[in-house]
Amino acid sequence: MSIVVVGFLAYDTVETPGGKVEEVLGGGASYFSIAARFFSPVSIVAVVGTDYRPEDFQLFTDRNIDVRGVVKREGQTTRWHGRYHEDMNVRDTVKLSLNVLENFTPELLPDQCRADYLYLAPNDPVLQEHVLDQVLSPKVVTADLYDYWIQTTRPGLTKVLERIQILLCSDSEARTLTGEHNLVKAGRAILKMGPSTVLIKRGEYGVLQFSDEGMFAVPAYPLEEVVDPTGAGDTFAGGMMGFLARHGRVTESSLRTAVVYGSVMASFVVERFSLERLLALTWEEIDNRYREFINLIDSHHSRWNTQ
Repeated sequence: MSIVVVGFLAYDTVETPGGKVEEVLGGGASYFSIAARFFSPVSIVAVVGTDYRPEDFQLFTDRNIDVRGVVKREGQTTRWHGRYHEDMNVRDTVKLSLNVLENFTPELLPDQCRADYLYLAPNDPVLQEHVLDQVLSPKVVTADLYDYWIQTTRPGLTKVLERIQILLCSDSEARTLTGEHNLVKAGRAILKMGPSTVLIKRGEYGVLQFSDEGMFAVPAYPLEEVVDPTGAGDTFAGGMMGFLARHGRVTESSLRTAVVYGSVMASFVVERFSLERLLALTWEEIDNRYREFINLIDSHHSRWNTQ
């Protein structure tokens, strides 16, 4: 089953305690699509400027990612400059230049309107509703949050939440949205707003999943070194949505497995700057880490059974 991701493509400058890179490929749609393509066909809806490098388009097409929905406009591609603290759960946006992304209204191609799986990256709820009005009968719509839209467009966001199945948000966004400091209370409060599943991302502490079936907690895969956390959330979403599309049915069991795969994909992307690790990744590595992850979190795994 195919996935349509409506997001943005960008060039990033990133500073972490481990180093700095400039003008590298970024943007949520990049991370999402490169991760999801391991599981399912992916189609991107986004906008870039005339400065978008041909070799970067080639990265997508070489991996059978559909870029027909990427519009090229006169001007500069979106730029983001971020600086991470020693605690890499905390970062500052040094500069954000929307450039061609400003005033961009996503328009889906006819076949994209028939997509079974739709991922809405953080954006103005008005634009997200515009996209939702174009899709015919998707099986699953997942949306991601961003603090700015919670604080400035609450009425529009409320409408979007009523039309989606899965919401992704950070712990701080969950608290801002609900006014609840306790994440369990926040997750359950968001369920009452419309989504049937809520995934609260907690950085190095993992993910909390809430649904009518109950709560599921997954830790982050333990790593000795994190180089660059940029795009980890979008990579998680790509792995999670990719597995759901590949599985073809959304059940509590498949959702929980999808969350584990999302966590596995996110554990890879942070090992290097930008998309470098994802571009070199193989399915064998994904499968091996998934098995290692299960060994870590399942105390009843056959490896630990005693006679």
